[in-house]
Amino acid sequence: MKLEINSEIGKLNQVVVKRPGQELENLTPQFLQEFLFDDIPFLPAIQKEHDYFVNVLLKNGAEVFYLEDLVQEAIRSEDVRAAFIQDVVKEAGQFGEEADYITSYLETFDLETLVQKVMTGVRKTDLPKRRIKRLDEMLEHRSPFYLAPLPNLYFTRDPAAVIGRGLVINHMFQPARKRESFFMKFIATHHPDFLEKTAPIWFDRNSPYTLEGGDIIILSEKILAIGISERTDPRAIQFLATNLFQTNPTIEKIIAIELPKSRSFMHLDTVFTMVSKNQFIIHPSVISSDLNFFTMEWEKSSNEVKITAENDIKAALKKALQVPEVDLIPCGGNDFINADREQWNDGANTLAIKPGEVVTYNRNQVSNELLKQHGIKVHEIISSELSRGRGGPRCMTMPLWRS
Repeated sequence: MKLEINSEIGKLNQVVVKRPGQELENLTPQFLQEFLFDDIPFLPAIQKEHDYFVNVLLKNGAEVFYLEDLVQEAIRSEDVRAAFIQDVVKEAGQFGEEADYITSYLETFDLETLVQKVMTGVRKTDLPKRRIKRLDEMLEHRSPFYLAPLPNLYFTRDPAAVIGRGLVINHMFQPARKRESFFMKFIATHHPDFLEKTAPIWFDRNSPYTLEGGDIIILSEKILAIGISERTDPRAIQFLATNLFQTNPTIEKIIAIELPKSRSFMHLDTVFTMVSKNQFIIHPSVISSDLNFFTMEWEKSSNEVKITAENDIKAALKKALQVPEVDLIPCGGNDFINADREQWNDGANTLAIKPGEVVTYNRNQVSNELLKQHGIKVHEIISSELSRGRGGPRCMTMPLWRS
């Protein structure tokens, strides 16, 4: 593996994905809101759709790594395996007798099944009944899990990201997703390919402030855009900015974009993605004067981040990219019904696989046609079940290396 991302649109060479698995079979109606789903995907169909998506990436020259395989490859000794189990149980909030009980259960599995199990979840019915019960088990509305499932894990974009030749390993906002970044931290700490690179960590999951990968867009080698969203704290952005400006010689500017604090606008990449050097697909609200924009630069004289308020995203992008014009393609066109419907179905969440060439969901017909009219080559993927998780092609990928 190679770690190098200096562009949002450079040719995609290597990428991490997670195939949807049995964790989705642990979704039930009463826990949908807790696990951030609106409906229960049909597992055989969502796996077929994800395989189709991966095949598009492979056909276009990307080498695809599966998250579950990387975790297995990182467990190269009995000591590492024991530490992995111990950390998984701790991450799940188990302690004392309960932790010992679950640890003993997980130790019985072969490596492949172990990794699958900690992602799928451990039901209380999976383990033999015990004489001693905890108070929460005796309550009427108790959880049926010792280890909760991770149904959002197929959205590999959010737990971690590559910036330049380093990593951000994120502190996730929602309780249902907090454990997800543990896997990338484990891989970065134990996988031989990562150990050979000794990649710098620009941001760590132990930070007190939340940051998610869907809010990070790499406009160029020198410029980032980061969303101030429901899930990314502005203090996390300032911490990351300070760290990058001090230790990464290429990053010169960060454009921070405030988003409405709502589920439909959960990340910057749900309303704004880059499709070519000076072209973006956006939800119309991104160019609304009601949103705030800030540029962040390093002030060498005071050794601190200088923040300047902006009021024109188009002007800010032209200046940052040093282009005479930017083409803002409206998701869903200029019709607000189409715009809101297709944005909800991730019409603005495109994955660039090279400049001017993107992967999209086939259900967003208005947006896809507009992209084509603006000269963008579009690879449409089937999406009836994938879209139920409220994430699109960009959400489902963690690029490792772009040309």
